Amino acid sequence: MSADADAIEVARKIFAGPINFLKSVPSLAHLPDPDAPEVAFVGRSNVGKSSLLNALTNRSGLARTSNTPGRTQELNFFDVGVPLKFRLVDMPGYGYAEAPKDIVKKWRFLVNDYLRGRAVLRCVLVLVDSRHGLKPVDLEIMEMLDAAAVGYRLILTKADKVKPAVLAEVTTRTADAARKHPAAHPEIIATSSEKGLCIPDLRALVIQAISA
Repeated sequence: MSADADAIEVARKIFAGPINFLKSVPSLAHLPDPDAPEVAFVGRSNVGKSSLLNALTNRSGLARTSNTPGRTQELNFFDVGVPLKFRLVDMPGYGYAEAPKDIVKKWRFLVNDYLRGRAVLRCVLVLVDSRHGLKPVDLEIMEMLDAAAVGYRLILTKADKVKPAVLAEVTTRTADAARKHPAAHPEIIATSSEKGLCIPDLRALVIQAISA
């Protein structure tokens, strides 16, 4: 994907404005009022979700990164724009085998219930590690989003960590899989938080999603 220059500039200005942490939500009872469109980020533990959010917002410490997979156990909400334009939602990582089973169950219910029932949710960005491609746990999330009729985009992370030929192969395989899922957008975006690859395009995608 390559957004046009005007869309990229509009998105840059919005993301250069105020962005503030709103709250962490351990259960649906604590969700913020549904008074703004939301874009959610979900992916396997250690996929680089926090790093991507920091790169997207051009803020090094907005989302906490950790060397311990599975650390994020709540929904983290961030307000973008004043007056409030939309929210970014950092969701718990999934698929971390060493997490306690009761914690995994809690995460799964929280993620599933939020994704299925949030009326202001405009789009979900499903992050996939370029080094590994789609895993069974990713396909589970995709099938759940299909069933809930929640539109989503597959975003490859850590694209700088693989050779171009490998990245092209992973992108093709991921796009082929996306076409088999009714709620998935067929176009794949390969990003690198470290190198800034396609971060401007991803900003424009988010603005497009909340404006639809």
